[in-house]
Amino acid sequence: MKDGIYLRNVDFKVPSLDEASSTAMLFTGAYPAQTGVASSMVFNPSRGTVQPALSDPKTMGNFTNDSFSAENIRLSTLADELQVAGNGLASIFSFAADPQQSIIMSGHAGTSACWINNTTGNWATTTYYKSLPTPISTRNYSTPLANRIDTMQWKPSIELNRYPGVPSQKKLYPFRYTFPHSDKNVYNRFTASPLGNKEITDVAIECLKQLRIGSNPNAVDMLNVAYTVEPYKYSSDSDTRIETTDAYLRLDAQIGRLLDAVDKYVGAGNAIIWLSSTGYCDEAVIEDKKYRIPGGDFSMKRAKSLLNSYLSALHGNGDYITAFHDNHLYLDHKILEDKKLDISAVMADARTFLTKMSGVADARTLHDVLSPSTPEEESLRLAMDPKTGGDIILEFSPGWNVVNDLEYPSTSKSVRLSPVLAPAFIVVPGVASQTISTPVDAVAIAPTIAGLLRIRSPNGSQEKPIAF
Repeated sequence: MKDGIYLRNVDFKVPSLDEASSTAMLFTGAYPAQTGVASSMVFNPSRGTVQPALSDPKTMGNFTNDSFSAENIRLSTLADELQVAGNGLASIFSFAADPQQSIIMSGHAGTSACWINNTTGNWATTTYYKSLPTPISTRNYSTPLANRIDTMQWKPSIELNRYPGVPSQKKLYPFRYTFPHSDKNVYNRFTASPLGNKEITDVAIECLKQLRIGSNPNAVDMLNVAYTVEPYKYSSDSDTRIETTDAYLRLDAQIGRLLDAVDKYVGAGNAIIWLSSTGYCDEAVIEDKKYRIPGGDFSMKRAKSLLNSYLSALHGNGDYITAFHDNHLYLDHKILEDKKLDISAVMADARTFLTKMSGVADARTLHDVLSPSTPEEESLRLAMDPKTGGDIILEFSPGWNVVNDLEYPSTSKSVRLSPVLAPAFIVVPGVASQTISTPVDAVAIAPTIAGLLRIRSPNGSQEKPIAF
């Protein structure tokens, strides 16, 4: 904040962001409608199943059974353009808890993308890239996370009375989270905590040191890391303000460690550093009903059943709905064609029915979104990939919990539409510090970084570089 360019308000413009879609926006300079990564999980119409956006059965996992690649990212990324500019000599590494986030940061031409396997705790990669870096393979064998996880715990890093705005009852029992190896979900719990951020920093610094990232005189290297400070969703208490504050304090320390390592191994003033929020917040805990905030539970299973009964009453018996994923509902086009029904008319019928359901603020057809007539529909158009988007797109009412009880175990997500103030920072040697308070489009970040590096912008960039 003292030495860099501080962007106070990065505007992502689109709804329903997650770590994959927002990271793709930052690294391609384009919206989800163009990147091929509209969300972490997408519907595959040909298979009729929901799968990770970057799933690729043609590749194999290294220290994982999962198969991922960057092939489904339709545009070039910052990493790709940097590699092209360096004639393929650049070392480009990415480290994250999430595999897709790591792959997006390394792009198609990166050296390696590594993540934490949520089943074994090992660091993993994909055969789409070169083999797992030696320091990480060594770490998996010599000091694997599985051997350390039982000894770790997350508790306050400072005295409770030093946390701002803490109610008196929260000072009586400090939080304490442990990570027993017997818990089948232990690695997800770990990576959602600040301890996961430390593990990522440890690995990034080790690779920075041993692989001599940033020391090639013939190319510009790139090191990417992804951290999290999301509200901790594994807390049994809906009030997690102490945990969130502590997560920020610990994140600040990890960023400090990483920047110190860059100064030590690359040299002060020899690096361009940029840090950005991903522009969204996944509400962790459902609001306690004692506060009487209006809302309720929207059951996806019930909605699907009722809508199918309604369409059957109108058009004859049939299973008209293929899938219901997030806020996208997919109709079975084969049944509609067999019955010689007008698809647009059935979409309109479905929309009319769904908008009358409790918990639904609005519903739009695919045709509405692809031919937007309002700012809200234009925002949805930018957010939705027409190749994987649904026939009906729902908007849920704030205060409601969307329950996905079509899968086991069921999951629940609370709806909150409050905009998130997303900051970004860019530190460039020789460029004076300043604060930019006016909103900056998120897709302008990638061309801005490209301009500072004197390379081409990613091929799908939607905005010009920010003027400093």
